[in-house]
Amino acid sequence: MEKFIEKIAEAIEREDEIKMEDEFRTYDEWSSIAYLSVIAFMDDEYDTQIEEADFKKLRTVQDLYDACTKK
Repeated sequence: MEKFIEKIAEAIEREDEIKMEDEFRTYDEWSSIAYLSVIAFMDDEYDTQIEEADFKKLRTVQDLYDACTKK
């Protein structure tokens, strides 16, 4: 899980601490570029493709993790 957090921080370009319960959309660094980076990370690292409508339902870093590991 620690590696996942590191990769999410890298994708979002966030230097502050990331916690699993954080709502990632509230990060100052969150943008359309961060969104695309997270989508690419999920695909590259976890072979997980997620539709935009489904992504909109994800709120926390835990939700991102669960979406990547539910296979």
